[in-house]
Amino acid sequence: QIQSRASLGGNLCNAAPSADGIPPLIVHSGIANIAGPNGTRKVPVEEFCTGPGQTVLGRGEMLVSIDLPAPAQGFGASYERFIPRNEMDIAVAAVGSSVVISNGAIQSARIALASVAPTPVVAVDAAASLAGKEPSDANIKAASELAVEATSPIEDMRGTVEQRRHLIGVLTRRTLTKGLQRARGAN
Repeated sequence: QIQSRASLGGNLCNAAPSADGIPPLIVHSGIANIAGPNGTRKVPVEEFCTGPGQTVLGRGEMLVSIDLPAPAQGFGASYERFIPRNEMDIAVAAVGSSVVISNGAIQSARIALASVAPTPVVAVDAAASLAGKEPSDANIKAASELAVEATSPIEDMRGTVEQRRHLIGVLTRRTLTKGLQRARGAN
């Protein structure tokens, strides 16, 4: 019952490295609207979390809303996570990906990772590696390998460093593939 009452804003403000709501907000280019005693400001979601449980919110500030721009023509996105259902509903690793395709090529991409660093990770090099390229299995695999390199996971009761790195590669390939299918209109 509590889980169904949670909000994306609450998920963002909680700033858990494993938060499910943050990678999708990042790959959809979300903007956090903040208000406080000194006025208002806008912060890209990927810059909102500064550490586990820490955010850019200053004293007396609060998150008021999150803006998501309208997706471009040829946009598709996907989010997947791996959880140890027998223990808890917290991701061992998670990936959100979005792509924009135009004339059969990937115009742009965004890839966000969760549970593999102290804050959500934007895999900039992995996404940039796809720009201007055809959406082939080889290009997706190369991007997923770069996403793995963007991680700095810990080992805990939910998973090992090696397992998390492997999962990031698998989940990046899956989310990019599904995002491309959605971009082409094949939901």
